[in-house]
Amino acid sequence: MKGKMKTCVLYCRVSTEKDSQEASLSRQEEELKRLADELGLKPVHIFKEKHSGYDMDREELLNLLDCIRDEKIDAVLVQDETRLGRGNARVAILHLLAKTNTAVITNHDNGALKLNEMDTMLLEILAIVEEYQRKLHNAKIRRGMKRAVRDGYRPERNLKNKGNLEGRERIEVPISEIVSLRQKGLTFEEISGVLKGLGHNISKATVHRRYKEYEQEQEG
Repeated sequence: MKGKMKTCVLYCRVSTEKDSQEASLSRQEEELKRLADELGLKPVHIFKEKHSGYDMDREELLNLLDCIRDEKIDAVLVQDETRLGRGNARVAILHLLAKTNTAVITNHDNGALKLNEMDTMLLEILAIVEEYQRKLHNAKIRRGMKRAVRDGYRPERNLKNKGNLEGRERIEVPISEIVSLRQKGLTFEEISGVLKGLGHNISKATVHRRYKEYEQEQEG
């Protein structure tokens, strides 16, 4: 473990705002610092909060997840798995950490979190469902593109510098393209998918907003 992991974050949580819980937070922090030292890990951030473990909307938990996403942290250290969360929130958080290949190390296990059979099965099911959702989303994008092309949409008109070996440069998507695809029967989600497939970073919400603005201009 020492050879593979370099950085970690510490997460300490108590469930209430009572002053008596402050000592528990401090104790968790000190014990996790010792654990990190024993495992040869370097703590780069410490997150502490007083909040119910059943709630996902926790400021420091969200900061922790942002940190893992942005800084590629190797492990999260907690006193025990209930510090991350309780009930469905715990499973959801474990799933998010598994997606980023972030190890969960607990003081209770004195190492990597030992999941029970039920937790392992639930996380495997979540991973499978998410993979099929991704495949379904990609299939809908391909269907939307095929339908648009079949109905006369020509994506190559939105490309310039096509001979550039370093990558194609796309011009800004004009509202006319959104209107054209909408008139061909595509949903806002499908339009977003088609345009993203062409390299335009435009969300379904933006597509919807721009199309509604177009309709309002036409009515005016």
